[in-house]
Formats: sequence, structure tokens, C-alpha cells
Amino acid sequence: MSGAADSLSVALLNPFFWPEVRRGAERLVHDLAVDLVKLGQQPELITSRRGLSRRTVEDGFPITRNWRPPEPWTVRSIEANLSHVPFSYRSLVRRGPDIAHAFYPTDALAALRYAEKADQPAVFSYLGKPNRQVLASMRLRKAILERVIGGASAVTTLSRSAADAMWRWFGVESRVLHPGVDIDAFTPGPGRAEVPTIACTGAVDDARKRIPLLLKAFALVRRERPTARLLLTRPRQPKLAERLTRENPGVELVPEERPVETVYREAWVSGLTSYNEAFGLVLVESLACATPVFAARDGGPAEIVHSPQIGRLFDGDEERDVARAILEALELTDAPGTAEACRERASAFTSIESARATLALYRELVSG
Repeated sequence: MSGAADSLSVALLNPFFWPEVRRGAERLVHDLAVDLVKLGQQPELITSRRGLSRRTVEDGFPITRNWRPPEPWTVRSIEANLSHVPFSYRSLVRRGPDIAHAFYPTDALAALRYAEKADQPAVFSYLGKPNRQVLASMRLRKAILERVIGGASAVTTLSRSAADAMWRWFGVESRVLHPGVDIDAFTPGPGRAEVPTIACTGAVDDARKRIPLLLKAFALVRRERPTARLLLTRPRQPKLAERLTRENPGVELVPEERPVETVYREAWVSGLTSYNEAFGLVLVESLACATPVFAARDGGPAEIVHSPQIGRLFDGDEERDVARAILEALELTDAPGTAEACRERASAFTSIESARATLALYRELVSG
């Protein structure tokens, strides 16, 4: 083992990172690295980029961005994000970490190969929730998942719902490691809008987020709340951005680089219309800013929104049900005790406690 007895060198692997992509997985990996540093550990992120490889130190931890060769459609049709894997494996061999922790199936192939060569543990965190549609989306997806899930020293999932699905589809017991937020960064603050404002910080170009359903529901909300606004993250495609605002009165787009906590503070409520959501980290971020939420009852969100005092859950895919959940959540904004209850719930999902639980798993595997 290369690290000291009380400090582990940990390689975190994910195909994308900032500034190329700033979404849930990338934020989760970033926060874990930052908190591992706080806990006296030695994390390093191994990722990829379109340009030449480079190595930097950002936010207190080193980042190796390996070259990601272009993938022809014939490769992408089989499985995406394969071309950088040999370079990730080479980085692992060069660095020799005590443990390799992958957050994407193809990166887990590199982690497993390294683990076999170096006789070190490999952890695979599945950040989704297995279902028939996910496993049928690409021809090699299920085979790769079976390989990494069966070969990893430990498999983790983000919620009990995701763990149940992992058992149902693969017959594997996974460790539930809830992601968390920095509740010192995500805090209540000024900026609350004067008119009813709804925020959805999910990727509008991700079909799983069901933005069309949200837009239909928002149109119904405006019948009762004519001044209501809907804040969406601006997509990178200019045509999509233009169509969203042109065809949907009350919709406003916020730039991706705007601090997301300011969006939650501006909103009266925020939420998700996703299905098969493994957890719903954006809900916890919103709650930490004392903003109530709405979400589909399916999957991880039901484990977060445990009380009607902090938000509303809806069932199915009818816009009327979504609109009702949003309208009821809007009523919570000025209700006595809402802000305190939201903040208290968020405190159950802090990033530092998530890092401590992850570190405990590392130590268990290294010592075992």
C-alpha cells in the first residue's frame, strides 16, 4: 500500500468532468474528492477530455485529464465512452493508488483490470437505477455491467430504491451511499422572487428528466398563477433554447455557469419530473436553501421527501398530477416552519458524512 496507515491514495474515475460537463455525477465526484482531502486522504481524479492530456491541481486535489479519442458511430452504437479507457488504466498503473473507485461502467473496466494487476480493491458506484430500458439501450451495456458488478470488490448505489433494483436485475447486494451537499455552501439567502417561481436545474436535453411533461404541467399552473415563472438550465443547443422560450410563456433560461444555489434561493419551489431517478441530489440542494420541492414518487426522491411539510410527490405521467404537486408545493413557501423543516431534512444528507461513509468502505476493503 502506497499511502500511510491513516491516509489512503484513492483514484476516482469518471469519463467527464468540469468544465466540459457540470451535472450530477460530476458534482458528486468533485464533492467527494474535496471532502476526502478534508478527511486527510489523497484523492486523485482520472477523467478525459477532447484535447491533449494534461494534469492539474484544482480545489486541492490533482486531476489527470487523458485524451479522449473520437468515437465513430459504429463504436458509440455498441457502447459509449470506451475510447479513453486504456489511458485511464495507464494512469492507474503509473499512480499506483491504494484503491480505484469508478463512477461509470467503462471506467470500471479500467479499475478492475488495475485491481487484478495490483491486487488492490476496486469500487464501482452505479449512479443510476437499473431497469429494462437502461439495460437495452446499448448492446454491450448489460455485458459490461455484469462484468464490473461481478468483479468489483464492492458495488454502491445511491438509494435503497436503486439497491433493490440492483438486486432485482443482477442479484448483487450493493452498499447504499447517499450523496450529499455542502450545507455551508447551500444555505438560505436573499433573492427570493416576488412572483411564484419554479426551478428545475436538471438537464433539459435529457429525455429521462421529462421536461415536456413539466412544461405541460407549468401551463396548467399558470392558469391559477398567471405570473408564475419556470427557470430551466439553458441548453447548449441554441435552437432548443430559442424554442423553449418562444413556445412556453413564463419560461426563462439561466446560464449553466450561474451558481445553482442562487437559483434555489430565487425559486419558491424546485423539483424534478424524472422517472427512474436513483436519488435526486438537486432536491437536497434545494432543501438546503430552504426551498420546498416536488418530484415523482418513483425511485430515490421518495426517500428524500419524507414529509408533506417539505414538498409534494406525484404519481404517473399526467400533467394535471404534476401541476397539482407544484401548486401545493408553492403554498408551502410561506407556511410556518417550512424553511426550518427543509433545512433540517437536508442536514441528513451532507457531503462530509457521505465522504466519511465512503472512506469507511475504503478502509474496510483495504484492511480486508
